[in-house]
Amino acid sequence: MKRLEHGLELMIFNSRWLLAPIYIGLVLSVLLLLFKFVQEFFHIVANMLGSSESDVILAVLTLVDLSLVANLLLIVIFSGYENFVSKIHTDEHEDRPEWMGKVDFSGLKLKLVASIVAISGIELLKAFVNIAAYTNTELAWKVGIHAVLVVSGVLLAWMDRIAASTKH
Repeated sequence: MKRLEHGLELMIFNSRWLLAPIYIGLVLSVLLLLFKFVQEFFHIVANMLGSSESDVILAVLTLVDLSLVANLLLIVIFSGYENFVSKIHTDEHEDRPEWMGKVDFSGLKLKLVASIVAISGIELLKAFVNIAAYTNTELAWKVGIHAVLVVSGVLLAWMDRIAASTKH
């Protein structure tokens, strides 16, 4: 019976490797974002002379948005892989992010929420720069969604603080 139990536990433990293809897919998603970023950048450059100031601001905010989403993906890839699959051995490379290997699930959750709130904030800023393109209802929805995300982030941080203070 002990052998069966050990075999089952080993299979469950090794099942974490089923997540590896998901992280590879996320790495490929970063490549897609890079392609879209370059495409958007050259679109901005090609249309720069005929664009208004607000059009340029909107275009640059789109680049910032793409950058934030790529950063979010890297946080998920690094932290998720290290927390759930295996440690990333970089032989103490000088460019290794300081937080890498130190972000637990709780920290990952907060980083994700903070990134999502930042992305939502950029989208809201884009809407305000191009306010004439939106109805009051659309703007209200954008503000409402952003407010819900902010409140959710604060509540998650508060719950984590409570949980941390109750640990022995």
